[in-house]
Amino acid sequence: MPIIRVDIFPGRTTEQKKQIAERMTASMVEICGARAGAVHVLFTEIPREDWAVAGQLCSERGKQTTTK
Repeated sequence: MPIIRVDIFPGRTTEQKKQIAERMTASMVEICGARAGAVHVLFTEIPREDWAVAGQLCSERGKQTTTK
């Protein structure tokens, strides 16, 4: 039973998640020979303040800071 985890920021629509799940399932079937009914796709929405890249919270990335 393949399990595919997708960690994303909140804000994707149900339709977008549906399309992602369909394509990932199709890829597992095509590439790995999995049965479509055995493929599980799990979405976890993680708030930007709970995700960091290069030591910086994603909620803070892109914000300009000024120093005097």
